[in-house]
Parts: sequence; C-alpha cells; structure tokens
Amino acid sequence: MELRQLSYFKAVAEELHFGRAAARMCIAQPALSNHVMSLERELGCPLFIRSTRRVELTRAGETFYDRCVRILSDIDLTTELTRAAGGSRIRQIRIGSIYPATMGMLPTFLAKIARKYPDVRIHIASGNTGEIIRGLETGQLNLGFIRPVENIGSLRFVSLAHERYYLAVGHANPLASREEISIDDLRTQKIIAFNRQNLSFSERYFNEKFAEYDLTANIAFSCDDTYALVSLVSAGLGIGFAPEWTLDLPNRGFELKKVSGIDFRIGLGIAWNREDPTAGRDDIVDIARSLARRGQAADRLQGQ
Repeated sequence: MELRQLSYFKAVAEELHFGRAAARMCIAQPALSNHVMSLERELGCPLFIRSTRRVELTRAGETFYDRCVRILSDIDLTTELTRAAGGSRIRQIRIGSIYPATMGMLPTFLAKIARKYPDVRIHIASGNTGEIIRGLETGQLNLGFIRPVENIGSLRFVSLAHERYYLAVGHANPLASREEISIDDLRTQKIIAFNRQNLSFSERYFNEKFAEYDLTANIAFSCDDTYALVSLVSAGLGIGFAPEWTLDLPNRGFELKKVSGIDFRIGLGIAWNREDPTAGRDDIVDIARSLARRGQAADRLQGQ
C-alpha cells in the first residue's frame, strides 16, 4: 500500500466521481481506477459502490476514508514539525472560517499575515464551528475563526470579539420609525429565525433567547442564512435579529434597531491545535489577538 494510493482514494471519496478525482490529482482516469482497485484487492473488500449514475462509499470505504484523512494529515503535520525544527519558513497556512468572520476580521487578519509572510500560500475553507474543529483536530486546518469553545485536549481558543445582533425591521414596518422598542412590541410581530440543517451555535443561542423572552410562538418564518433573513425582513414579512455587519449591505431595505432590555451578543474567536507548529507560532497568535474589537456596533448605531 502506497501513500499516493491513499491520496487517490481520498480524492475519489470526496468527489464521488472518478473523472473529477482524476482531474484533481492530475492523473489519467484509468490509472486512478487501477490504483483504487489495487487497494480493494489488498484490503479484500470493495471501497465503493459503482453504478452508471453515481459512486458511493461502502461502509468499509467510510471507515477507510476516516483513517486515510488522519494518516495523510499526520504525515503533513510531521513534515511541518520537521521543517519547523530545521528552521524552515512557513510555506502554507490553511484557515477555516465561519461566515461572520469572512465579513469582518478575516480580511484584516489575512492582510497582516500577507505583510508578515509575503511568500506564504493561504487557503480559506468555509464551514461551521463543528466542521472547523474537526479540521483542526485532524491537521487539515491550521487556524479556525469559530464560535466559542472550551480548551479541550490540544485545542486552544482565544476570544476576539462579541458580535452584537440587533432587530432588523423593514422600512415599511411601524417599528422602523420608533425611537424606543420594547420586548412587548415584539409580541405583535412575526419573527424570522434561523433554522439550519445542522444546529448551529447561533441557532441554539436564539432558540434559548426566544424561549427566555416568551417569543417562540411568534416565529413564523425560518431561514438558513443572514442574507435570506434580511431579504424576508426587507419584503415586510416579519422582523428578525441580524448581525452588525449587515449595516454595510448596499441598498438596505431595513433598519437595525435596539430593543430595550435585550442585548444579544455571540462570541467569535480563533482556535488552533497547540501541536500544530504553524498555528503554534507566537507571532501568528499575536496577530490574531490584535484583531480583538469591542463595542463597534454600539458606536455605529449611536452615531446614526
């Protein structure tokens, strides 16, 4: 069994298409198929279910894929550790990011990293907090901009910001012209809430808050991203809580308003694996810590 065979198998498992996997690995499709079949013969079991319409992993294939990811990540990590021990410079930084970070601190972080390490190649992968944590644990990612987590095992987390959420109200909604809005004012409104395929940190947070303020019964619409939420609000279908960065959206059809007695904040920070020599560099962590920002949303809304 060769390492390149593991890489070929991993590509097919992720693409679920031999043609795309071959193109990704820069190898002819027949040669790729032969490598996979050689693996199956050596293992004594099929790794894929092949049909004219699609390719699927067998149960054995799923198990083998999980192990392949770990093996290949361990090899990458070993390579980076060896280079670091030998004084070699960083060659690549792989960063996972939840969507709110891509609209705020991530571009600033990337600009600082680019100035510090102009020859480093940077790869950005989007995902939710759980997916990014798994990437950090397996070595597929060096850094992750995620929602708050505890320092467990080799995982380390530093809080960088608390993103405020404000009430998004369509221009035609009577609440848009109100100087003060109370919790009781929300009880006559239809609420638009987040409802994602995988229960996210934000969704859990708002589910708990709506229950705490007895607003769960007012939820009339749900969506899986912020753009959809503000679009529904702009169309006058209801109200919803949107993050501060939506103030920068062009041609906004809504206003962001404070609600008396409510202060919704969701943390955002950076995580890394302390065993990762790239992420473990003090200068990279210091660059991330320099992004800490507090109170920006309140200042912006007060100045409107």
